[in-house]
Amino acid sequence: MPFPAHAFREYDIRGIADRDLTDGIARGIGNGFATAIGAGARRVRIAVGRDCRLSSDRLLGALVDGLTTAGADVVEVGVGPTPMLYGSVHALETDGGVMITGSHNPGDENGFKMMRGKASFFGADIQALRKTVEAGTLKAGGARGRVEHVDIRDRYIDMVTSGIHLEKRDIKFVVDAGNGSGGPVGLACMKKLGLSPDPLFCDMDGRFPNHHPDPTVPANLESLVARVRSTGARVGIAYDGDADRLGAVDANGEIVWGDRLMILFSRALLADKPGAAILGEVKCSQTLYDDIARHGGRPIMWKTGHSLIKTKMKEEGALLAGEMSGHLFFADRYYGYDDAIYASLRLLEILARDPRTISEMLADVPRTFSTPEIRVDCPDAIKFDVVGEVRSYYRGSGKPVVDIDGARISFGSEADPAWGLVRASNTGPVLVMRFEATSAARRDAVKAEVERVVNEARARLGAS
Repeated sequence: MPFPAHAFREYDIRGIADRDLTDGIARGIGNGFATAIGAGARRVRIAVGRDCRLSSDRLLGALVDGLTTAGADVVEVGVGPTPMLYGSVHALETDGGVMITGSHNPGDENGFKMMRGKASFFGADIQALRKTVEAGTLKAGGARGRVEHVDIRDRYIDMVTSGIHLEKRDIKFVVDAGNGSGGPVGLACMKKLGLSPDPLFCDMDGRFPNHHPDPTVPANLESLVARVRSTGARVGIAYDGDADRLGAVDANGEIVWGDRLMILFSRALLADKPGAAILGEVKCSQTLYDDIARHGGRPIMWKTGHSLIKTKMKEEGALLAGEMSGHLFFADRYYGYDDAIYASLRLLEILARDPRTISEMLADVPRTFSTPEIRVDCPDAIKFDVVGEVRSYYRGSGKPVVDIDGARISFGSEADPAWGLVRASNTGPVLVMRFEATSAARRDAVKAEVERVVNEARARLGAS
């Protein structure tokens, strides 16, 4: 069986469980990760959790075998959402952590998200780990590591709920966990605060029988929209498969995308913490950055990717960050990692003190017309070169270009702004594009113009 190099990505390791993530591969990942953290040279403790996918228990056994063979002590924290694993690293002061999860991917896929101490383990670290695993030689760290089991659930619930302040608790809302691993503990957090959630698909089932657990896809929110409308709820909350991404729909059943949620969160934060730094990623609406500045904050546009965002937050001392995908990071009253359960409670906190609907709260945000994230197949060998040619073309034509992650090109004027983004995905052979303008016609014109430049670059560089 060929080695699954494609599974070792920028932010994590992910692939089809029964094809790419064999017991041998998982054992090698555990062994190599423990060695990278320092096992063998010193005694290290690594927290390990898993989601509810059918393959996760098998992968847990192989991973733990690899970790302990390298001499690492393992703390198994049980089945739950990825943020619970992150929380266990903080609460138990371990040297690192590994979460076995396929996140928002289909049920037959799985993967590993890793932490070195309280920081992300990503990028060059993952590629170095790939080379170690590919070599296929397990390293023994002297005495085999020990395994202990710690039920972290109640401690995690305390971590999530302790900083939440609700002015009232009779909020009518629906929670759709997509049968992922965040449902039971998410409901427990809400009930501890005296809330009464209306649960939808909140039991764990790794087959995901009701809908795919990815709230960025509108089709996956249809049941939630219907329940919100039929019950008169103020908001519908959705989690992805491992509850590190938040989706939301307002009282009208309209989807509230990540950048608009960020406007709500940033306004509430800046009322308490004037001048705070707040991060968004390159796909976010310009209205987000403008709104942060207008409310006295320091807006920072940064690269896409939860590991990159967390790292930049620490560098800047930012109190809040977010992505279009629903990864939301609070360093204000929390630990700075992406936790959809915690973010949903911060949203309910806002609703508890403001009787307006979400759409009313956002009514003063200038109306724009934007595309969803557009993904175009492009070979890995040329995708970055395509973006480079697009960047050069527009700079040569005098257009302002932000190049922190691909090319975000500004069109029009301050009075009539528009922008287009082209970036190479860090996780697959894909170009990601998004467009925004003050009218649908202007948006579509910018989209057509940028797509022409992209297609010409692809053709020159040999894309079929």
